[in-house]
Amino acid sequence: MPAADSQPTLETARLILRPFTRADAPFVQLYAGAYEIAEMTANIPHPYPDGAAEEWIDTHAPTWQRGDGVTFAIVLRATNELLGAISLTLYPKHRRAEMGYWLGVPFWNQGYMTEAARAVLQFAFETLQLNRVYASHLTRNPASGRVMQKSGMTYEGILRQHMMHGDRAQDLAYYGILANEWRKELA
Repeated sequence: MPAADSQPTLETARLILRPFTRADAPFVQLYAGAYEIAEMTANIPHPYPDGAAEEWIDTHAPTWQRGDGVTFAIVLRATNELLGAISLTLYPKHRRAEMGYWLGVPFWNQGYMTEAARAVLQFAFETLQLNRVYASHLTRNPASGRVMQKSGMTYEGILRQHMMHGDRAQDLAYYGILANEWRKELA
């Protein structure tokens, strides 16, 4: 499904969404390694192990080239500072993707993630020609749900005790948006 061998870069008014490089690893470990991030995400460990950021970054290019997904570094245009990450896990056979993201704590509540999510949705529907994008969040993290809503996604329901986070069963709230809904949002 990739449109090119090398992953594209997306731009918004305030952000650049680009491929990660190994030079980003210390910032990934710093920001993703914060307790607040691990507590509100399904797959980010705390403490964040040394070397894990490099290993994670090394998976991005092969994942894109196989057509299994795309991960963007969210960078502030004005300062070139890494803020977080946003990704799509692709399911080409079904023309759908699951969106996931995290944002460093110092950058919360400034609209950055909604701006990044809208750019990634545009990429998903216009470039990748997907039919559906969905995302989920732990129900105890309503801020993530607000990002999904502000990005045009529709609440689809809760999967009760769908995953374990530590030793606790957690509910996940699901949101989705279809290509035709995205086009209506643009009109």
